[in-house]
Amino acid sequence: MARKPKRDLTMEEQLARGPMDLPFLMLTLMLVGIGLIMVFSASYASAYYDSSASVQNNPLYYIRRQAMFAGVGLVIMYLISKINYQTFRILSIPMLAGSIFLLVLVLTPLGVTINGAQRWLKMLVFAGPTYQPSEIAKITVIIFFAARLSKRETEKKRKFTNRTLTGRTLNRLEHIGFLELVPYGAVLGTVLLLVVLEPHMSGTILIMVGAAAVLFAAGINLWWFIGTGGLAVLGLTLIIAATDYMTNRIKLWLNPWEDPRGLGYQTIQSLLAIGSGGLLGLGLGKSRQKFLYIPEPENDFVFPIVVEELGFIGGAIVLILFALLILRGYWLALHARDKFGTLTIVGIITLLAAQVFLNIGVVTNLIPNTGISLPFFSYGGTALVIHMAEMGIILSISRQIPAPKKD
Repeated sequence: MARKPKRDLTMEEQLARGPMDLPFLMLTLMLVGIGLIMVFSASYASAYYDSSASVQNNPLYYIRRQAMFAGVGLVIMYLISKINYQTFRILSIPMLAGSIFLLVLVLTPLGVTINGAQRWLKMLVFAGPTYQPSEIAKITVIIFFAARLSKRETEKKRKFTNRTLTGRTLNRLEHIGFLELVPYGAVLGTVLLLVVLEPHMSGTILIMVGAAAVLFAAGINLWWFIGTGGLAVLGLTLIIAATDYMTNRIKLWLNPWEDPRGLGYQTIQSLLAIGSGGLLGLGLGKSRQKFLYIPEPENDFVFPIVVEELGFIGGAIVLILFALLILRGYWLALHARDKFGTLTIVGIITLLAAQVFLNIGVVTNLIPNTGISLPFFSYGGTALVIHMAEMGIILSISRQIPAPKKD
């Protein structure tokens, strides 16, 4: 029987099969690898002394789960990197709708409450590990904004009749760009309202950062950022003033030593860990503060353990790796095949940069405690998988970057 001739690949298929960006991939893998080592070191003692039904004094409890999710994340990152990223443009609306639906479910009896905040859902509805739908909302908002704004230059401005007051008003609003922002404001406002109701201030901040980055890169007038930024600061101030746990965090930031055994305890222990690391650190695995001094050192406060054990040099190397990853991401954005790819990378990388800055700012008491984890380092399986999926999207876009022309 004669073999069927192979079908020629379309241009889209050929582009999607290009090589992924190796520098970006290697930086991601290095951060994930170092993060796993530090999660193991930071969590060993707290897991050993934890006699709860889930941990059962098993010092390997956290690292086993984190390593399992890292393996899942690697597979997902690779699979996503093989997908033609134009698929995400097509699925942007269903993805956004799905994330909003999950945010609504969080506020129902299906939502899981931990430490007074209802932010989680069970993976299998009534069983399994928990995850935060706000993590999914961050990336879906970015993709939705990028998909719509990538067509901005080809869309014609709407014109209304000047014979009526309404028409003249609408023309004026169209001229200053207000009508263009209405659908984005509606979507962002809906998502932010649902996240604030959890309440989840750190998630609110990060979603706003990701959306603002895409809007800014798309060329939205700078005055809109100044105006809406001022309103956002005012709104956050009112929310903080009306929420006890946020007000307490502000007081903690201003003077953690006022309550060294209460609200200020974690911040003080974090600063002690960073200060005791010195130039070269105490040595990997030799942290003192992880022995039940810093609460849950494997989570948001993992970086002080990094500095305590690896010293100023070790902490600086970690931050340099993050800086290189962020810079490489922006380089890929500048060289992306189309505007959708550019805007998507800008949103994801800016979101990553904001998380790194806010986490390091918190553990050094530069800014109030926001409850934001350190990407690739803080313990949290679903967050790690989502971060790696985001890196997979960037790698997918990198596959279609045009090759440099030869002279």
